[in-house]
Amino acid sequence: MGLFDGLMGNASEISVDDIQKEFASILSTNEQVDKAYKLIRDLFIFTNKRLILVDKQGVTGKKIEYHSIPYKNISHFKIETAGNFDLDAELKIWISGVQEPISKQFNKNLNIYEVQGVLADYVLG
Repeated sequence: MGLFDGLMGNASEISVDDIQKEFASILSTNEQVDKAYKLIRDLFIFTNKRLILVDKQGVTGKKIEYHSIPYKNISHFKIETAGNFDLDAELKIWISGVQEPISKQFNKNLNIYEVQGVLADYVLG
């Protein structure tokens, strides 16, 4: 991920193996990381059981919030692709009982259709 992408708040795909090892302590038995994306220092992790949003807080990033969303609680989602003049694509996810969606931006080089496909496989499957 380039510095410009990080400053613009765009996410980039990162190594599944690295995330599987780093977050082994919060993953359940037989839970596997399928896709992971980094947004500056926060993470957006798709596992075979849930979506995990990792929010590193504070100046040092030592304080970390883990937001676990079972796929069954996702009521709907949408993507907005990057256009000719857009710098990014966007994914919005609505959670049952929550009015505002979770919104994440991905850099133009990332295949937003792939991200949407991973989410669709778990939510609709």
